[in-house]
Amino acid sequence: MSGPGSELRDGVESARLAAGLRELRARTGLSLAALAARTSYSKSSWERYLNGKKLPPRDAVEALCRLAEEPAGRLVALWELADAAWSGRGRSGAAQGRNGGSAAAGGPGEASAPGAAVVEVTVPPVDGGAAARWGRLAPWLSRRVAGVAAGAGAGAVAVVVALAVWAGAGGGGPARGAVPEASEVTGCRARACDGKDPESMRCDLPHLVRTPVERTAAGGEQVQLRYGTRCGAAWGRVRHGRIGDRVEVVVPGVTPRSVRVLDRFDAEASLVTPMAAAHGTEGVRLCLYPAGGGPKECFSA
Repeated sequence: MSGPGSELRDGVESARLAAGLRELRARTGLSLAALAARTSYSKSSWERYLNGKKLPPRDAVEALCRLAEEPAGRLVALWELADAAWSGRGRSGAAQGRNGGSAAAGGPGEASAPGAAVVEVTVPPVDGGAAARWGRLAPWLSRRVAGVAAGAGAGAVAVVVALAVWAGAGGGGPARGAVPEASEVTGCRARACDGKDPESMRCDLPHLVRTPVERTAAGGEQVQLRYGTRCGAAWGRVRHGRIGDRVEVVVPGVTPRSVRVLDRFDAEASLVTPMAAAHGTEGVRLCLYPAGGGPKECFSA
């Protein structure tokens, strides 16, 4: 079982959890210092949890949900997945399946490991390319769910919920563009990316991103306008910001997206805005609104 200081491994589970925590923290409007004052976890701990550097305790996840007045089910489900990936339970479950003791619902005649939960992944009734994508993903999802369920016991239900969130299933089958093709590494495309975090969607991978604007503002802030070529979305990035700075990316016809530097931890980190869907960089602007109400600085691609 992992502890509060456990190092996270790279993976979609930890990225999704960290993105969900950042979303809730933004909703509360609380700085890291304020989070520390209202919970039993320090500012430095919250910085690591929110940036995906450390696996938070489950209690920390639930505490943030309470502060944001958000039901804890979705974030706890994502925590279950991240914890299982860190501990290796998912991999060990898959290995058992290869050795003949599968906990997944496989073909006829396959045995289940003693005490393991049997979980079946059903391919939703979709057509065209979506059906092909789900057909390729179904065996992987079966192994993943079964591996986690075998190690987590009663937490298997939460795991299934988290996978449904990850796959974009909303009661009517998977959302178009929410599940990447096998040849892709991003989690969204075009409109499906609007408002989402570029890091957790893997839109910021070096070979899939361009930086048409990179400037140093009058106050020393380093700002960038970034564009995900595969994702079809733009976002802003700020380094060395000052507390109170706000960076906004503006795409014609799309809701502007922004991020604010809330405390010194944000100032020391590299912050990114949520993404705005864009068919290219023409007409896209990046604006810095400096702390203290100074004149804004805008840069165009």
